[in-house]
Amino acid sequence: MRLDIPEHKILVYELAHPIAWGEMDALGHVNNTVYFRYMEQARVSWITAINGGLNSGDEGPVIANTFCNFYRPLVFPGALTIKLYVANPGRTSIDTFVSIERADDPGVVYAAGGATLVWVSLKDGRPAPLPDAIRKLSGAAPALPGGDVPPALPR
Repeated sequence: MRLDIPEHKILVYELAHPIAWGEMDALGHVNNTVYFRYMEQARVSWITAINGGLNSGDEGPVIANTFCNFYRPLVFPGALTIKLYVANPGRTSIDTFVSIERADDPGVVYAAGGATLVWVSLKDGRPAPLPDAIRKLSGAAPALPGGDVPPALPR
């Protein structure tokens, strides 16, 4: 099954990330489980950058679902450009999408995936409203043109 990333999304974060030799598997490419770590790191870095931390002590994000489409194998050595997008906001959840490119092959997507983030109370596990910093990005806007700086990138 292949899940497509919607065209209607907002670019909110870019992360430069190295490919580590230890991420390779016996077939000589980055193991498929590592792509989920790359996506996780982009989400965590973004939330930390705009929210001042991953959680407030009382509330934080959990993943309701996740997926990844693998298009081309990644191999060591190399560096990645991981782009994080958001779409389909709700009161307590927001969809995140990620594209993974090699820094030395810009514009070529090696993998793409996503996850639905649900904000929850860490005390009782019940859904909680998204933080203001995330809710402010919840507008229905198309993806930014190629060279524009995303509005949520730290400056």
